[in-house]
Amino acid sequence: MTYEIEKTDAEWRDELSPDRYAVLRKAATEAPFTGSLLHVDADGAFSCAGCGQTLFTSSQKFDSGCGWPSFDACEPGTVVERRDKSLFRERTEILCSKCGGHLGHVFDDGPTASGLRYCVNSLAIDFDESTR
Repeated sequence: MTYEIEKTDAEWRDELSPDRYAVLRKAATEAPFTGSLLHVDADGAFSCAGCGQTLFTSSQKFDSGCGWPSFDACEPGTVVERRDKSLFRERTEILCSKCGGHLGHVFDDGPTASGLRYCVNSLAIDFDESTR
């Protein structure tokens, strides 16, 4: 798959912190309940830490109890899915549609009408609080 933003591995490594590089470019996962955005409840938007594309809003966020920020929907066209057969099971990986950064996984066990739970690494996203 090709993305609007294409960079070499060396360019990504230079631009991202080691932890963010591991998550966004190598599909690592931060430890549960350690992410800085897990308990953010302010109004605002969550964007890709690799390219800045807005992915989720605070109105889509909920506390799933899983240990990672969870959302019941994404902004239209901002997330792409692909099959992930790692960890001896099949899951659906989610990636930023603009740069291909690994965000986390989506599951069909969400509590809202969408039935979805986008489980996202805090290291993969930034939060921009709305000012009113």
